[in-house]
Amino acid sequence: MAEVTEELKQKVLDYLNTVPHAKNKEVARAVGEEKPLVDKAISALSKEDKLEYIYLGASFVKIKGK
Repeated sequence: MAEVTEELKQKVLDYLNTVPHAKNKEVARAVGEEKPLVDKAISALSKEDKLEYIYLGASFVKIKGK
């Protein structure tokens, strides 16, 4: 499996800036990458305190503080 790049993380952030929140699979579809790789990117961005997970009957991610 490919490694998470800064470019991929930026694509995830760019997409999430256009929506209130999204499921990981929606993010993967939007950025054109495999979901397991996007999951890793989202996890990394969460650890960097740029994203947060929210639970609205299902798990979503969003830009922290947005």
